[in-house]
Amino acid sequence: MTSPSASGRGGAITAPHHLATEAGLAILARGGNAIEATIAAGAVLAVVYPHMNAIGGDAFFTVAEASGACFGLDGAGPSAAVCTPEAYRARGFQAIPKRGPWAANTVAGMVSVWGAAYEHSRSRWGGTLSWAELLAPATKLAGDGFAANAGQGAAMRGHWAQLSQSETFVKNFAPGGRIPEKGDTLRQTALAESLALLAHEGANGFYRGELGRRIAAGLQREGSPLDAGDLARFECRRVAQPAVRYRAGTLHNLPPPTVGITSLTLLGILDRFDLSGLEPMSAEFVHLHAEAAKLAHALRDRHLGDPDFVDVPVHRMLAPATLDALAARIDRTRAAPFDDGPLPGDTVWFGVADAQGRSVSAIQSLCWEYGSGVMAGDTGIVWHNRGHGYTFEPGRANTLAPGKRPSHTLNAPTWFGDDGSRIVFGTMGGEAQPQISAAVLTRAMDLGMPLADALAAPRWVLGRAWGDQSPTTLKLERRFPEATATGLRALGHDVEWFDEWSDYMGHAGVIRIGADGAMDVGSDPRSDGAAGAL
Repeated sequence: MTSPSASGRGGAITAPHHLATEAGLAILARGGNAIEATIAAGAVLAVVYPHMNAIGGDAFFTVAEASGACFGLDGAGPSAAVCTPEAYRARGFQAIPKRGPWAANTVAGMVSVWGAAYEHSRSRWGGTLSWAELLAPATKLAGDGFAANAGQGAAMRGHWAQLSQSETFVKNFAPGGRIPEKGDTLRQTALAESLALLAHEGANGFYRGELGRRIAAGLQREGSPLDAGDLARFECRRVAQPAVRYRAGTLHNLPPPTVGITSLTLLGILDRFDLSGLEPMSAEFVHLHAEAAKLAHALRDRHLGDPDFVDVPVHRMLAPATLDALAARIDRTRAAPFDDGPLPGDTVWFGVADAQGRSVSAIQSLCWEYGSGVMAGDTGIVWHNRGHGYTFEPGRANTLAPGKRPSHTLNAPTWFGDDGSRIVFGTMGGEAQPQISAAVLTRAMDLGMPLADALAAPRWVLGRAWGDQSPTTLKLERRFPEATATGLRALGHDVEWFDEWSDYMGHAGVIRIGADGAMDVGSDPRSDGAAGAL
């Protein structure tokens, strides 16, 4: 079954689109494992949520064994070999454009992550389903079509002046120049052909096969700096994960260049406070979260970059003494100043657990809505614009250099209880992801709220999520009591109201696995998603 919440023991999945949940649940019902279900669901999301993610984007997985051992798959694609500040300035750019061919400047790592996960499934988890079987639901939806949601058209209308510059974009997503309305059938026949070729060649084909050659040639025709050599050199990385203690367990997340360390810092600070007696919509509860986020963001802005190029002091940032000192700086009676530095981002998060107690926390992204707006030629693949966040300023952690990975808003957390329990959770939401995830986790864990209530409760974001929002205001969904806003203003916060159910507050999901193996799963009502369990 699929619904906003579900429970079972034979496997669970939560995804921000119900068709992805259905695809993953069907794989679990066939006896497939958590990785196989993740690939099937992720491929469907890359078709039915094209404004949020695509196979021309990046991905990160946290893969966990039944024992609790875990590792990360890092799909941060590096910049093209020709990408230097001088190359951009020679073309009249004083900064990297947000969209257009020269915003399509980093390799897409998502398919490589799928491939590495698939190999782990086959070699270590006894996976038996073929690559083609896992991509079949997505391929069929791309070819036959699906009902567009309201967000796809809204995102397109909001950026039409830039997106419509690409004839191939218009051909694929708005045939005849007509932006799809909610309920319209959206077919992506070129993408279906590419998915069929990917199913035949395997993940390697995206980078070094016939599909990769078509992608590279198409990007070059569109004017992107990426070429076949950039694709051919790429492999995703299997990475060890940093961790912090949170309550009676350990929280794992992805290392730099992702904001996994920001999420860990934020929750590591909150672990120094007793939240259990607070009201979930009180000014005090929100204030503590916002102040912890300010401190975590400040460390992010100072240090986050590609550790191949810059020193990111992860162990020092997450050391208990550092977290103690940061927590001591929080004034429970007054808001500290806040000057948030921008990190671009928008994405989808989803999670899967199987009957054997293995799990995947997964996140996929195009960065901004429809990414760069550039299609890889006639492949039907829209390319991301994660690299538009680089700076030309020398000496910064995220300064552009050839082959350098950009700072990433993506992260995929998992909490492991000392008693063998587990919480797989995450969200989309650009650079606000750590805040949104922390709100959901603390409401569920510290305040004891049922998962559905923790996901549905009004949320806040301090600073930006993505796009052109104010960088410093504390944004509240309008379902908060007026007294909460009044209390926050009295503490010194600049409060801004957002819609009652705002996409900017994320599309989150949670799977909670008890020490006895029982699974509870929830999906965010702000999304088009569903929770499923067997």
